[in-house]
Amino acid sequence: MIKVDCVSKHFGGVHAVSNASIEIAKGSITGLIGPNGAGKTTMFNMIAGNIKPTSGNIYLDGEDVTGLPPYELFHKGLLRTFQIAHEFTTLTVLENLMMVPALQAGEELMNAWFRPSMVRSQEAKIRDRALEVIDFLNLSHVAQELAGNLSGGQKKLVELGRTMMVDAKVVLLDEVGAGVNRSLLREIGNAIVRLNKEQDYTFCMIEHDMDFIGRLCDPVIVMAEGAVLAEGTAEQVISNEAVIEAYLGRGLKNK
Repeated sequence: MIKVDCVSKHFGGVHAVSNASIEIAKGSITGLIGPNGAGKTTMFNMIAGNIKPTSGNIYLDGEDVTGLPPYELFHKGLLRTFQIAHEFTTLTVLENLMMVPALQAGEELMNAWFRPSMVRSQEAKIRDRALEVIDFLNLSHVAQELAGNLSGGQKKLVELGRTMMVDAKVVLLDEVGAGVNRSLLREIGNAIVRLNKEQDYTFCMIEHDMDFIGRLCDPVIVMAEGAVLAEGTAEQVISNEAVIEAYLGRGLKNK
């Protein structure tokens, strides 16, 4: 679904990503891990269109999308969440979800004036879909709560819910577990697995919680110093000598 081909990103003299290539298979939940400064977030930002690579190419479902801005990638089915949730704090959970679908008839003033029935009909369908998403994520008890009042884990669920309001091909999850209690993290993990198995969502996730990664992800890609260091199952990468050295600064042989 995603192919990153020999991509590099330089910020002045800093090489954040250097000639890295990764592939995210359709229907997979791929983990992207590595120590701080490994280049994971820069890689995500390039795939999501937030920054342009210095060199190399990025493909979405076979189409070269290198350098396309996020709004164009959104329409092509590539969405992302953020480590710090980006909810609309003064809107309810329901309204946050209803904001997502693009090109809504009610956004045009002329439609609001002269085609109110069309606007109401479309809004009703979007509302029904939003309520289905809220029920799927077990958020019915906070549907009318202002999103700014939610816990960190609930906000992460709302972000995941927003990706469900459109026909997503692939979703990039940026540390979805950060700051989330274990109970809500299980709910988030269950929702990701269900979306993957039942609705054929493709996910790629940056995460530091290796238990969470081990439960959800196969394969797991490890980055270090801007390059791809290893790839395999969670069990394979955490026992890899080079991975241990990248994280701890020493290998098993030096213990």
